[in-house]
Amino acid sequence: MSTTVSSFIIFFFFFTIFNIPSVSEAIGVNWGTMASHPLSPVKVVKLLKSNNINKVKLFDAKPDVLQALSGSNIGVTVGVPNVMLKSLNSSRKAADSWVHDNVTRYVSNGGGNAKIEYVAIGDEPFLKSYGEQFHPFTIGAAMNIQAALKKAKLDNKVKVVVPCSFDSFESRSNSSTEVHFRSDLNKTMIELLTFLDKHGSPFFVTISPFVTFLETKNISLDFSLFKETAHPHKFSRKTYKNSFDLSYDTVITVLSKVGFSNMEIVVSKIGWPTDGAANATSNLAETFMKGLMNHLHSSSGTPLRPHQPPHETYIYSLLDEDQRSITAGNFERHWGLFTFDGQVKYHVDLGQGSKSLVNAENVEYLSSKWCVVNNNEDLSNATAKALEACANADCTALSSGGSCFNITWPSNISYAFNSYYQQHDQKAESCDFGGLGLITTVDPSLDHCRFPIEINTSHAEIYRVCSFLWMILLVITLLV
Repeated sequence: MSTTVSSFIIFFFFFTIFNIPSVSEAIGVNWGTMASHPLSPVKVVKLLKSNNINKVKLFDAKPDVLQALSGSNIGVTVGVPNVMLKSLNSSRKAADSWVHDNVTRYVSNGGGNAKIEYVAIGDEPFLKSYGEQFHPFTIGAAMNIQAALKKAKLDNKVKVVVPCSFDSFESRSNSSTEVHFRSDLNKTMIELLTFLDKHGSPFFVTISPFVTFLETKNISLDFSLFKETAHPHKFSRKTYKNSFDLSYDTVITVLSKVGFSNMEIVVSKIGWPTDGAANATSNLAETFMKGLMNHLHSSSGTPLRPHQPPHETYIYSLLDEDQRSITAGNFERHWGLFTFDGQVKYHVDLGQGSKSLVNAENVEYLSSKWCVVNNNEDLSNATAKALEACANADCTALSSGGSCFNITWPSNISYAFNSYYQQHDQKAESCDFGGLGLITTVDPSLDHCRFPIEINTSHAEIYRVCSFLWMILLVITLLV
């Protein structure tokens, strides 16, 4: 072999090693904080690091969260809440202030050392259930944030993106190949794609095989779970063996139709819930996640983009959130890889160097006390009291198909009472229910139905108040 050929082989070997994107760097998680008693940001960052998770997508930009992420070397996507889009669209000054307070302050040239990679404009602002309330403001907000990043000399480090829901697409005929952007969105989406293309930003999109399975009659559970036994589907003259590839190539097809066939795609949300609905179980979530990870790590890509897996993929989500909206379904509070207190639900190799997930450490709980129904009282009004409790707590596990759905009366009443009691910091008056509640030190959990004890933090109420005040302050700042 000649010296020239040998040199070329050596060069190619090292070029390949150092220039092919690492799959382990392309897997991240969504971290939401809509919980009555959230784990402290410091503990969550330790949880991320102990599981070698090096990318995280936030839905907002809370100071304590960004401070905890500073110095962690975790790639961060900070989020602009939907309620701020109107103000950011109408005011360059507001965008400058937002970037200063939530980006510049935390990156290296701003005195901090957070690894902020993206600013996400809104949380799926084009979601069909929102109607058109955010349509007029999203692109303008993105442009103003982009201008603010350029002014701060951060536009080469931080990309502006807009997370899009999968219901941004629709089929306009009986043919599954006739998929387009929703008619009410078409103009806005072309404006968005033009903006993203101009600034080299990827297209962020949610792909949810679980929701697709719920809403689509001809999609089977096996097809959603990457099972080899699944009946294949035809789309655009291609054969599909799983729901993920079909959804991903649907996105590619629509982008191609409007002239953006080569745009990078980031899967901004994907996961499988573990409670709150039929087929939302830890066993099925584990099957799905293992199938997804194997598929992504194989680098096989999809029929329309062979050997080109998504640029990045963000698992939805890191932790369960007992205050997340359940408009779409009770399962919305149970997407976490971990329970609300950072405990592993199932094991999966995320390809990050750890073959199995590990729990959060040093979690402090409230006292080992539960609120249950007092069987010695007249329980004729117990159901009404339980409904009142559930209106102000989290009873999604009692849903049809949920982990506590099959527990008998009055255990289900006790579950409702306890949920209210725990969310209200085990205060004695929160276990009254007209004299029907009883505080016990005997764990009432049954089989697969866990009666949880909340995280003990003297700052829980302060955190909730501060989060509310933080939002109000930001809105006021943007309006000034």
